[in-house]
Amino acid sequence: MDDVSDSIASLERALAQGGGPGARSSGIDGGSPLRRVLDNLFVFVGVLLPDGRVIETNRAPLEAGGLTKDDVIGRPFWQTPWWTHDPLLVHWMEDAVRRVATGDTVRRDVVARMAGDTRMDVDFMLAPLVDDRGTITHLIASGMDISARRDSERALARSEDRFRRAFEGASIGMGLVDADGRLVLANESMARMFGYTQDELTGLSVHALVPQGDRGVHHQHLRDFMRHPTLRYMAKRQELFALRRDGSEFAVEIGLNPMPDSQGQQVLITINDVSERRAAQEQIERALKEKTALLNEVHHRVKNNLQVISSLLNLQARHADGLVRDALRDSQSRVHSMALMHQLLYERADFSALDMGPYLRQLVHLLRHTFMGASEQIQLAVEVPSGHPWRMDLSHAIPCGLVVTELVTNAIKHAFPEGRTGSVSVRLGGRTDGVVDGSEAPPQPPGPWLEVADDGVGLPPGLDLSAARSLGFQLLPLLADQCGAHLTLDSHGGTCARLSWPLDVEGDTNA
Repeated sequence: MDDVSDSIASLERALAQGGGPGARSSGIDGGSPLRRVLDNLFVFVGVLLPDGRVIETNRAPLEAGGLTKDDVIGRPFWQTPWWTHDPLLVHWMEDAVRRVATGDTVRRDVVARMAGDTRMDVDFMLAPLVDDRGTITHLIASGMDISARRDSERALARSEDRFRRAFEGASIGMGLVDADGRLVLANESMARMFGYTQDELTGLSVHALVPQGDRGVHHQHLRDFMRHPTLRYMAKRQELFALRRDGSEFAVEIGLNPMPDSQGQQVLITINDVSERRAAQEQIERALKEKTALLNEVHHRVKNNLQVISSLLNLQARHADGLVRDALRDSQSRVHSMALMHQLLYERADFSALDMGPYLRQLVHLLRHTFMGASEQIQLAVEVPSGHPWRMDLSHAIPCGLVVTELVTNAIKHAFPEGRTGSVSVRLGGRTDGVVDGSEAPPQPPGPWLEVADDGVGLPPGLDLSAARSLGFQLLPLLADQCGAHLTLDSHGGTCARLSWPLDVEGDTNA
């Protein structure tokens, strides 16, 4: 209101120079110094007689209100169009005129009606003008448009109200800490978490909420943070503990959000009690260790039992004739295939899926030893993709391993008659987005695939797997179906059996 005060002072000087008794009734001459002062003021200024009648006003309030002088001159000030929209304001203006006519000065924010029936917030003041003899000759009304300021204040108030409601209604502890490490604000959740009242927390050093043994380090951390404040969230990276009023400690996660203030750096802290969550996590971890140990033992025992079965088959084969001995040896290789899978699961302690590359290498090595011994007649090779592991879930890996066992065994026994030399290869390929787990959908390249190929004599012409009499050929379609794959046989230039899977994403390892 400095501009208003300066305007009133100018008005007083002008009245002293040119205003007289005539001005009380007929207004101020258009060419007088007072008129020039009034019409060049950005603020609103009006001159009233002590009884409240308007005798003069400057141009600004008339233009803002869409009025002419005829609308206001000679009328009681409280009945002018600026105020008549509000009966309570009319009454207040009338009372204000009476008070100022006795020597008081009044000032308050009011809402005035403006052009187009709009409203304007005005910082309004009404003051007496006294002559040299101490007589009140005029009343000076002045005002300034504060709509922008009031809009800003209302927006700020709404923002503060939203912050306050979010702050107080938060389910986690929240507090505002000043540069000295003292709590300026604390919400109800934080007070309840630490066993204080909100008033007790206000002004309390934040170090008092830290266990005694950690306070020295905490002082240094706070100083370092205040020198270089950045948004931080301290959660699982380290164990953090806080101290309740009763002396008990509890696990917490803390967030730090710098909030610069005109009075210095402040920090909004968020505190979450994670005692129950950590206790539940520890319980889950213990249960997981127990289940892992149990599964480890299960795979170990299954492997041992299968090895016992293999040994029994071996003992039985010693006293059997040729055909029976071959059948028992084939059965023994199938048992070895399953036992090897459980052995690898036991050794790696990962029961979700099996990396087929190492498994197939060991399986082929085992089949070589079982059926060929030290013979170099047939070369056996395993080719797997480099880089990511080629993984398969256990329920499909077991029948897949049996398929490979049947195909490699059949190639060793029948693809190279009469001492013929050759090679057998087991190849993995295609892209697997995760774990190969099978599907009833038809294969879609470039889905994962597995091949067993040889350069031997090939399959008999017109071979129908569904009508084959050998156990191995009867098993192949069933095992392929169990591992969720599509089986194809090609007998051009040897034999190539291919298992193809559709691309199915269910794991977290890519090949």
